[in-house]
Amino acid sequence: MFCVIKLVLEEGGTIMIPLEKRLELLKVIAHPIRIKILEDLTQGVKCVSDFEESLDISQPNVSQHLKLLRSHGVVDFFVDGRLKCYFLKEPFIPDLVQLLKKEYDDDIPAPACCPVTKKGTYPGERRR
Repeated sequence: MFCVIKLVLEEGGTIMIPLEKRLELLKVIAHPIRIKILEDLTQGVKCVSDFEESLDISQPNVSQHLKLLRSHGVVDFFVDGRLKCYFLKEPFIPDLVQLLKKEYDDDIPAPACCPVTKKGTYPGERRR
């Protein structure tokens, strides 16, 4: 089964992104350093040296993470003299970063009864 998700952009346009591609991107993104890189890039273009300072990791390590993100179309770069300056390419990344930063106070409340039969009650406290 091939599922496609419609992404509505703030500018009013839309992009169709297959669910399989989004799931693959989530796997690629799911690393604390790559999340921080993407968070920094939502603020604008950054060079490798900017990431070295903000992440406190070596240039080769930064480059490995950026290479993986670039190979999956999440980021891209341009060359400015001797610098590689990276920017976001995948349009849903800012929304994803914003969602990851959001804090929630409570769990979703348990249902009062079964929504189908309208009978029964939730037996106790929700497990975590």
